[in-house]
Amino acid sequence: MNTPARPPAIKALFEEADSFIPNADHSPGPPCIGISANRKDGLSCIAETYVQSVLQAGGAPLLIPVLTDLQALTAVIDSLDGLLISGGADLNPLYLNEEPIPQLGDVDSFRDEYDLLLLRLAFNRGIPILGICRGHQLINVAFGGSIYQDIASQYKGGEPLKHSQAMARELPSHSITLTGKDSKLYAILKAEKTLVNSFHHQAVKEPAPGFIPTALSPDGLNEGIEHPEYPILSVQWHPEAMAPNGDRQMQALFRHHVEEAILFARAKELHRRIPTLDLHTDAPMAYAGAFDLGKRVGGTFNPPFTEGKVTLPLMEQGRLDAVFMVAYIPQGERSESAYREAYDYTLDRLSQVLRQEELHPRRVGIARTSSDLLRLKREGRKAILLGVENGYAIGKRIDRLEVLKQLGVCYITLCHNEYNDLCDSAIGTPEWNGLSPFGKEVVHEMNRLGLIIDVSHAAETTFYDVLQESRMPIIASHSSVRALCDHPRNLTDRQIRALAAKGGVVHICLYAGFLRQGAEMGEASLSDAIRHINHVVHLVGVDHVGIGSDFDGGGELDGCRASNELIHITTRLLKEGYSETDIQKIWGGNLLRVMDEVQSAAQ
Repeated sequence: MNTPARPPAIKALFEEADSFIPNADHSPGPPCIGISANRKDGLSCIAETYVQSVLQAGGAPLLIPVLTDLQALTAVIDSLDGLLISGGADLNPLYLNEEPIPQLGDVDSFRDEYDLLLLRLAFNRGIPILGICRGHQLINVAFGGSIYQDIASQYKGGEPLKHSQAMARELPSHSITLTGKDSKLYAILKAEKTLVNSFHHQAVKEPAPGFIPTALSPDGLNEGIEHPEYPILSVQWHPEAMAPNGDRQMQALFRHHVEEAILFARAKELHRRIPTLDLHTDAPMAYAGAFDLGKRVGGTFNPPFTEGKVTLPLMEQGRLDAVFMVAYIPQGERSESAYREAYDYTLDRLSQVLRQEELHPRRVGIARTSSDLLRLKREGRKAILLGVENGYAIGKRIDRLEVLKQLGVCYITLCHNEYNDLCDSAIGTPEWNGLSPFGKEVVHEMNRLGLIIDVSHAAETTFYDVLQESRMPIIASHSSVRALCDHPRNLTDRQIRALAAKGGVVHICLYAGFLRQGAEMGEASLSDAIRHINHVVHLVGVDHVGIGSDFDGGGELDGCRASNELIHITTRLLKEGYSETDIQKIWGGNLLRVMDEVQSAAQ
């Protein structure tokens, strides 16, 4: 193990153990890196060089025994800061819906099952993942890529190299070329070409969707893939055999993984201590009729994306404390019967959200104030807050605002994608040149009741009318920056400055078309969202920005697709250099400040 040998003396060993004080300087301890085990002759085992490589890089290695009990694996995964999927036997081609060819080597379907479960559990929680050799192939298969069962018989790119060297593992046997200078792998190895070792006869064929190839061997076979947004990277060779013997490039690969794990550990600890709040989701609209947020799967909104993106299991996996769930009411006819139908539907959707506390009293509660949210966090329960999207829900009855307030509604979005009786929308033909006379009454009444006014979807004329009429700070619950993406739903720099001057908050929306010009769902990325957050911070300061995902209403980014992936925003903000105080403000602190001010002024 290349560690100093101690004399065989029990007393000396115990004295050393008793006197050791971990983190005596109060610095964070080493991140825990889980290493997937190989399986041989009934043993869960691993080459010691994996352990040495992780130790050398500053991590605390943990060998995960080969088992498929989900209860046990989940407990192990929840303790990890990073996951290393090691090399070993061939993958069973049945997992790719392929029949085995004669040249296929030994397979172990039990280990395949174990590795795939480990990978899925880790990915669901945002844990950084490093794959080596078999792990490289397994990651590719798990995310929808393909492999060669046997290079020699299936590869059609020319005469392949000898990819199973006979010499010692710590020695290189061939070169690789890195395919782009903008990859993580290039940043780690700092070379366009390097030498690696090789022990495999299966290989990545087509990289999985969303992953980019990062390295090729001279015969054209893939030697590395990574995801540009998720902390996932894998290589075909065996760096763990070279790193302990002084190869600085291979040592850098493990240091990168440990650094990613340190960042994730910081994010986890931050989420443990601060309240985290997603200001806008359409979760109640993802279901028809009654629904149960205790289940992970089941939404029906935006086919074919049939999975609800905001559920209790997803919030638990992503360590998200609280979420606004809105009753979204599409703009309809402006008639008495249509008003009544919209109002009844609003009450129905809100009642279904309130019902979640009855279904899962130990897991979730309804928060109406900031103190409710903080209490639920202390109790270890998730918090749901209520909102209404589109003032059309009240029709022309201002008294309905008080009913909604009594139900627990905290904010109301004045309009959606068409003008209504309150105001003009950013989309559609204007009618009022801003707020209508009734809309001004609504603004005043919302101030009186302690309801937060939301100007997302509002026309610029409406926006400035609201700022003039409201005595209280206002918010944009799910809007982004027009200077970066010219969409009428986004706020101009002038609007953002005006909003901030009155103490308000703009919450960056994770909707592709509001982050990148002309992007469809899935075509924008987490990096785009970070750019928008940075822009607001640079423009007006960190006190005026938050996050409103719009999950289940079209929000979905590469790198942040559901509530369990919101923790990636935290790791990215840490990487950007934001302080913990800054991140607390972005993750809901700014909104809670506005909520307290608005509610405390209620008459």
